Amino acid sequence: MSILESKIPAGPLAEKWNNHKSAIKVVSPANKRKLEIIVVGTGLGGASAAASLAELGYNVKAFCYQDSPRRAHSIAAQGGINAAKNYQNDNDSVFRLFYDTIKGGDYRAREANVYRLAEVSPNIIDQCVAQGVPFGREYGGLLDNRSFGGVLVSRTFYARGQTGQQLLIGAYQALNRQISKGNVEMFNRHEMLDVVKIDGKARGIIARDMVSGEIKRFGAHAVVVATGGYGNVFFLSTNAMGSNGSAAWQCYKQGALMSNPCFVQIHPTCIPVHGDQQSKLTLMSESLRNDGRVWVPKKKEDAVKLQKGEIRANDIPDEDRDFYLERRYPSYGNLVPRDVASRAAKERCDEGFGVNGEGKAVFLDFKYSIERLGKDVIEARYGNLFQMYEKITDVDPYKEPMMIYPAIHYSMGGTWVDYNLMTTVPGLYSIGEANFSDHGANRLGASALMQGLADGYFILPYTIGDYLADEIMTPKIDVKAPEFDAAERAVSGRIEKLFNIKGSKPVDYFHKKLGQTMWDNVGMARNAEGLKKAITDIKEIRAEFWKDVRIPGELNNLNPELEKAGRVADFLDIGELMARDALDRNESCGGHFREESATEEGEAKRNDEKFTYVSCWEYKGEGEEPTLHKEDLVFENVKLTQRSYK
Repeated sequence: MSILESKIPAGPLAEKWNNHKSAIKVVSPANKRKLEIIVVGTGLGGASAAASLAELGYNVKAFCYQDSPRRAHSIAAQGGINAAKNYQNDNDSVFRLFYDTIKGGDYRAREANVYRLAEVSPNIIDQCVAQGVPFGREYGGLLDNRSFGGVLVSRTFYARGQTGQQLLIGAYQALNRQISKGNVEMFNRHEMLDVVKIDGKARGIIARDMVSGEIKRFGAHAVVVATGGYGNVFFLSTNAMGSNGSAAWQCYKQGALMSNPCFVQIHPTCIPVHGDQQSKLTLMSESLRNDGRVWVPKKKEDAVKLQKGEIRANDIPDEDRDFYLERRYPSYGNLVPRDVASRAAKERCDEGFGVNGEGKAVFLDFKYSIERLGKDVIEARYGNLFQMYEKITDVDPYKEPMMIYPAIHYSMGGTWVDYNLMTTVPGLYSIGEANFSDHGANRLGASALMQGLADGYFILPYTIGDYLADEIMTPKIDVKAPEFDAAERAVSGRIEKLFNIKGSKPVDYFHKKLGQTMWDNVGMARNAEGLKKAITDIKEIRAEFWKDVRIPGELNNLNPELEKAGRVADFLDIGELMARDALDRNESCGGHFREESATEEGEAKRNDEKFTYVSCWEYKGEGEEPTLHKEDLVFENVKLTQRSYK
């Protein structure tokens, strides 16, 4: 049997999911009450999964490192959530959403998973409306839609500029209902530090109580990881500062394969870096590109004057402005996909047309939409985003253009899962951004919320039963088993080793150093020489980290620096695997841009003959090189073509 068994059902694409649901096993209500499931992470994926599984009758333990599930990073999502409802009567459909997602991901995702995502997307909107999520509505009261990058229809449902927050409140309400009924036991301020396997199956986790420092054991018949992405490997990203890849990395070290780790998303509309003491970056929603026009000066001398502060954006007349996205991509204009928009911004800035003091920014201008629609309309659509921008930059975007520049935002790569969302470790599931399954080499805007809620509400609750149906005779998991003893010893030993280094440099010193190496060599543009350098540099940073990191405070107490140290230790390993994966994939696709593989116009050039596969890396031990497995991607319903958004 192959290590990679995707379990994609046979039959026509549009019938696969319904046929699969009919064929898989189910667990009776009485037997559900005997089974326990651990859900790690309580963002949109984790909260919706925990609530749905508990509603079905399973006993759920849910974990988050924040002081409340409401603080999950899903809350930061701004612009919207996609669904194939065709409410605008603009010829949208399930197939069009499927095709846009496959094409947007540059043909590096599974057809079956992506079609299922598009197929269940309308149900998400119905679910959220029933929960009371206050989606934007038209004058007559019907749900409104806006457009997002990489599509020619309006299918994005939104709640002003705080869609993630409103969706998370809905999932949080559903989760709290189950907590109050006693079906979910909630563990706030607990960080998962290892997965425990018994006889090859995931049977629980080791977690650290972040308030007391106590190491605890938790058993279950299945474990679901919904812990988001690893974008903070770059130090500066749009992710919350606590977001990390450690839970997924522990799964990898226990036998779950890591897929496409080099596929990370650069978001084109972020507030530019403004100093070397900055700790994170702020996203400006992609929805702003509906009404904002992206431009730089046509004349380099104007760009130089802007960089020196001698003139302002409003001093440059329209005829001297280069609306370069509209010029290069007339069909999609400012709404090209994120990877395309990001590379275009980088190209203009690299050519000397950047507009801030460092030459690393372009303008996003709302003057034209305010003239066309009026300030009140723009304020109703984006008021909270404009307010956020002004608070951070002290510039009023109603009067002057925003400055934006690309930044790390999302991880398309993640834990490998089959069609049932199970990893290569039986009983260990991965959902939402933590897995690799739906977005290929580039995620379209407003699709992260769609995937998280699809997995949690409408996919995992069905597929997990196929595995648990064979576990109904398995008794409650004994956390005193020798496997739990060994796992706890390993976790405690690693923490003590870190704490007792007693070096001279703080954790952030190494994290920043790693982030700079990643951005310079594994960022928007990559080449063989830079990727090899990154691998060498990361090994040196890791060696220095384990010799000279200094962790203040107490070992067995509240200690944020100790938490950060464990995450940075994992980031060092994740960063090296990302560089390896990027080096192996000698093609350009989506957010992975190899300078050796570009068209004459500077666009990403795929190599379908050699790289139409999912890279799946297997952990072989500390200090050992991982083994690469490949899951071939088969396209039966779309034709592989070089993407064009012109």
